[in-house]
Amino acid sequence: MQYYEHRFDRVEDYLHHRSPYLMVDRILSISKDEVQTEKSISGDEFYLQGHFPGAAVFPGAMMQELSTQSAGILIAAKYNPMQEYNTHDPHFNKFALGVLVRVRNAKYRGFAKPGETLTAHVKLNEHASNLFDFTAKIAVDGKTVMRNAFQLATVESELLYRRP
Repeated sequence: MQYYEHRFDRVEDYLHHRSPYLMVDRILSISKDEVQTEKSISGDEFYLQGHFPGAAVFPGAMMQELSTQSAGILIAAKYNPMQEYNTHDPHFNKFALGVLVRVRNAKYRGFAKPGETLTAHVKLNEHASNLFDFTAKIAVDGKTVMRNAFQLATVESELLYRRP
């Protein structure tokens, strides 16, 4: 499969995710096998209202999502099977990049709270055809709060559309 490299100015140009589900605020770096991103926790995120009232903690599931969205950015930037790529039209792209197919070894070792910034460091370990294997570390102020491993796949976009 031939891959095309893409460079964009905004996170939204790499990912189909949009607020309030877009986890990545900033891309710090992208290379062939690594990406670093950030997410600042404002305290206004809808999911913090009930997690937990009076003691808001950024959910572990959202840390997982931050790691997979970051990996999706790397795939869109470096391993994109489409020469033309547009995340602003949901029906433009032939392929959906970075569909989560497996999570393993997720370990949570701390918390993230409003006013803090999460830094995601995601490494591509291996890829074969349409399957990508990653490991990730998420830190707050240099302290690791989560580690995980997961796989993403590139699939035909038609598989994601609702069937009539």
